[in-house]
Amino acid sequence: MKSPSAQTDRFVHDRLPPPEQWPELLLDRPELEFPPQLNIVARLLDDAVEHKGWADRPLLRSPQISFTYAQTRERVDRIAGYLIHELKLVPGNRVLLRGGNSIGMALSWLAVVKAGLVAVATMPLLRAAELVKVIEKAQPAAAICDASLLADLEQARAQTPGVLRHVTCFGSPDNPQDLGALAAQQPASFSACPTAADDIALLAFTSGTTGLPKAVVHTHRDVLAACECWPRHVLKSSPEDVVTGSPPLAFTFGLGGLLLFPMWAGASIYYPDVPYNPETMVRQMREHGVTTCYTAPTFYRQMAPHAKAIGIPSLRTCVSAGEALPDATRQLWKEATGIEMLDGIGATEMFHIFISSAGSDVRRGAIGRVVPGYEAKVVDDRGQELPRGTVGKLAVKGPTGCRYMDDVRQAKYVHDGWNHPGDAFVQDEDDYFHYQARDDDMIITAGYNVGGPEVEDCLLTHPAVAECGVVGKPDEDRGMIIKAIVVLKPGIEGNAALVKALQDHVKNQIAPYKYPREVEFVSVLPRTETGKLQRFRLRQTPGGQ
Repeated sequence: MKSPSAQTDRFVHDRLPPPEQWPELLLDRPELEFPPQLNIVARLLDDAVEHKGWADRPLLRSPQISFTYAQTRERVDRIAGYLIHELKLVPGNRVLLRGGNSIGMALSWLAVVKAGLVAVATMPLLRAAELVKVIEKAQPAAAICDASLLADLEQARAQTPGVLRHVTCFGSPDNPQDLGALAAQQPASFSACPTAADDIALLAFTSGTTGLPKAVVHTHRDVLAACECWPRHVLKSSPEDVVTGSPPLAFTFGLGGLLLFPMWAGASIYYPDVPYNPETMVRQMREHGVTTCYTAPTFYRQMAPHAKAIGIPSLRTCVSAGEALPDATRQLWKEATGIEMLDGIGATEMFHIFISSAGSDVRRGAIGRVVPGYEAKVVDDRGQELPRGTVGKLAVKGPTGCRYMDDVRQAKYVHDGWNHPGDAFVQDEDDYFHYQARDDDMIITAGYNVGGPEVEDCLLTHPAVAECGVVGKPDEDRGMIIKAIVVLKPGIEGNAALVKALQDHVKNQIAPYKYPREVEFVSVLPRTETGKLQRFRLRQTPGGQ
């Protein structure tokens, strides 16, 4: 039985893809049986205070302050009241959120969604031109912005007249127009909007590499379903956990890991007030008793020597996602901390992780098995499942799935109810999935299929290599050759002798045809704000075409 929608602004609902292009949702497990009326923030925050006995447990922490679940709810309710009663927003209106990982950003997201509005979180590093595209696509009625990031938003607002009716800032407590001061004038309680389970909670803009950004639609049911799968069956958090990490809350990896999943478990989240670097992250984790860390493989690699030297005795769970985890990095981190890293692959389109393994279930070289609640297979171009051990394209379905807002690319992502994230995988006889590359990053050289991450993993075991990226370069004779772009460790000179040494190293470790016929030394690799290596930019480097 469906519950009537509470969202009177139908902008997003009216721009969903046609139902025949929707993914099939699997909701047949007991933990995925949700009521037709559902508000994710009421379920995670109100229930924590009223029914689970977590009212006095810490939830949001920073170096200066700590809010319990009850204190968090009061602040969320006051902000929600301001949005509805003062700004006169109506359920279904979009609210653009702009900020880094902070208590202010977390409170704002929770208030927007509790009020039945649609959260449109944006990466802090987006500039005005990029924000214009988001504003034009999402048509937000209001924005909540960290005061330190206001300039680019105001530039974008000037270029999209008539869209953003209200802009409110947080992070400037001495300003009487700060969100905290304005919300403090509102009542201390706010009844959650009675959203239907399939009402819209958020628009997640993908960190795509080309073309216009895609806006992924996720409902209240999608978000709760994500909380009930990977966190329950793989992560296994507890109320004693203290969680921190680097992925932005505007990225669904960060939103789940650094806000929603800890709330589901009754845990707390620590947000630093200064940007992380590898050493400060290790020191803050030690100082604040962090038990669970989320970040990208590159950052774990950079943190490893500091973790080994300083020690993080409270740490027990380290989640890696956002890009492929090289086995060399996994082993480096394990040697430094004794912790077996928890790897996973997810997608903005699926909200979070759907293949993963932890602890004794980890198998070297594999990401893991499919998360309970999901199904996955490796298929050919026609969607037919391939024999085990064969490289093909990943297809996934589960309780979450891709629905792009007003985008013809929906038909490419979803076929016959299955989501196609665009990754090449091999599935072995024991049901473990082994990542090869992005579909469009497979290197076909002289008839051989080579995944760049495998060659990167091999190069990272050479003592001279700090970071590297591997791409295909067009070649008349071979179709493509393998090219490595390498960042060397401090004090090491890149020269012809080292090129040969790196090539020989690869030949001796993996199949010789996988060695890089060209090696270029650079000072830094291009990465997205979420830590993903931008291979398309590597292909654009001088000589990379």
